[in-house]
Amino acid sequence: MALAFGHLVAMTVVLLPFALMTALVDWQTEIRVGAGLIVVALGVWLLFNRRHPRFLARVPPSRLALWSFLVAVAHGAGLMLVPIYLGLCGVVETDAGHRAATALIARTAALSIGVAAVHTGAMITAGGALAFVVYRWLGLRFLSKSWFDLDVIWALSLVLVGAIGVFSAL
Repeated sequence: MALAFGHLVAMTVVLLPFALMTALVDWQTEIRVGAGLIVVALGVWLLFNRRHPRFLARVPPSRLALWSFLVAVAHGAGLMLVPIYLGLCGVVETDAGHRAATALIARTAALSIGVAAVHTGAMITAGGALAFVVYRWLGLRFLSKSWFDLDVIWALSLVLVGAIGVFSAL
């Protein structure tokens, strides 16, 4: 649960500022393209820079939620959602005035929290299923004898999602 909480906070910290950018609605396409390019650049950087930040190893196990938050931010988990999330927040014609702006901000903030919650639920489900499979059928000895690094897969997924975000914006 601490892993999921840290991950949820990391995504929320990245997504909520974008939810409040209703003043920049006119620049939505440019922002989505820019966010997609940033995600692609981060993925390419992670492909070539294989070193992990050392400060992550210094977080004590008693602070698992903090560690999860820091890892999610360092690996771009929340940033990965921005180009796609911005595509969900289409421009809505509303009445002029403060009431319309308030309604738009509330709707966008609720969508941001919903996206983060669905992503966190999917992460918990996938991670729990994988842990169950390893424990039940492969055994804990499998973990001590073998290790596989998902850094390349994660970096490629950042590149893919960033590219999808750029192309969907255009």
